[in-house]
Amino acid sequence: MINFVYYSPTKVIFGRDTESQAGNEIKVLGHKKVLLHYGGGSAKQSGLLDRVIASLNSAGIAHVALGGVKPNPRLSLVREGIALAKKEKIDFLLAVGGGSVIDSAKAIAYGITNEGDVWDLYLAKKKAVACAPVGCILTIAAAGSETSYSSVITDENGNHKRSYNDDISRPKFAIMNPELTYTLPEYQTMSGVVDILMHTLERYFTNDRQVELIDRMAEGLMLSVIENAPKLLKNPRDYDARAEIMWAGSLSHNGLTGTGRTGDFASHQLEHELSAMFDVAHGAGLSAVWPSWARYVLKHDIARFAQFAVRVMGVEMNYFQPEETASRGIDKLEDFFRSLRMPVTITELGIKDLTEKQLDEMVEKCSWGGKRVIGQFVKLDPLDMKKIYQMAR
Repeated sequence: MINFVYYSPTKVIFGRDTESQAGNEIKVLGHKKVLLHYGGGSAKQSGLLDRVIASLNSAGIAHVALGGVKPNPRLSLVREGIALAKKEKIDFLLAVGGGSVIDSAKAIAYGITNEGDVWDLYLAKKKAVACAPVGCILTIAAAGSETSYSSVITDENGNHKRSYNDDISRPKFAIMNPELTYTLPEYQTMSGVVDILMHTLERYFTNDRQVELIDRMAEGLMLSVIENAPKLLKNPRDYDARAEIMWAGSLSHNGLTGTGRTGDFASHQLEHELSAMFDVAHGAGLSAVWPSWARYVLKHDIARFAQFAVRVMGVEMNYFQPEETASRGIDKLEDFFRSLRMPVTITELGIKDLTEKQLDEMVEKCSWGGKRVIGQFVKLDPLDMKKIYQMAR
């Protein structure tokens, strides 16, 4: 186990009707004017925004609203939000939505407290010195942004998707009511399930040894998600299953399952280029890429893949052919994705005519023009990236 610092300051307020507490939480923190940031029409149509605004009004908190956040949140809206927040002298950002809304709110929070163009943070040209406070009301269990230090933004001018990670952006509070996810379309729910599993797997596949405690925590998290996700195919209003998956989403990405180890995140980097170019759902893109990544790097550590196969996917250990056990674990997770009606290839993702030119462009962007490798479990250069994309087709 390597040295680590674990920091998770977000106050979690979990359960039914907890969205009514938003105004008081902001009041207790001493803030007076909120930018209420949200996505499309569902937050309005469901009545959620009205309940949140009533909570703000009751606490004497003024607000300005900015909707329109899309999946793979856009830099143009972030810049619009920065200008609005500065004009209105906003001192708190309240994100009502899923990971895209929360990531967009974090980017706005950076933009109103740092000089220059906020995109420079995401291009790794500079580091943030401050971040305005952010709170969130979660409506999609997926990204884990409600308790994480990460924000991912897409510059639609060139289809560049980049992340910026800094503890100063961790939300002050996360209100999590599983009932708010009842009306999500099945595809969004299951894309979220994949994202939660991938956040855990990206940390699980590590070269660090003697990390048994966190291995067991990660395995338990994945087992819980695998057990509860199929229940939502049968009954989308199963509160207990929704609650298990929502809490797993936060724990999968708040840093806990990465303590004492170095994670990988190559699959995330590969997927970012898919969703930047084709605007696909992030979780669905991950399920289309991860099996090919896993098969490509399998022989690097057959024992770890076999451990995953046995402990998480329920494969019987073949001590004479451990590679067969390891491969079956990948196959079984792929079958699980299929059972959730998630794609396991780029073609199944809906990208049926991926050209060599598009492949080369994704590799070029993923490798930052050939200047970086990705991954830690196995470091992947541009040639490796292209091979994985080709396998995933």
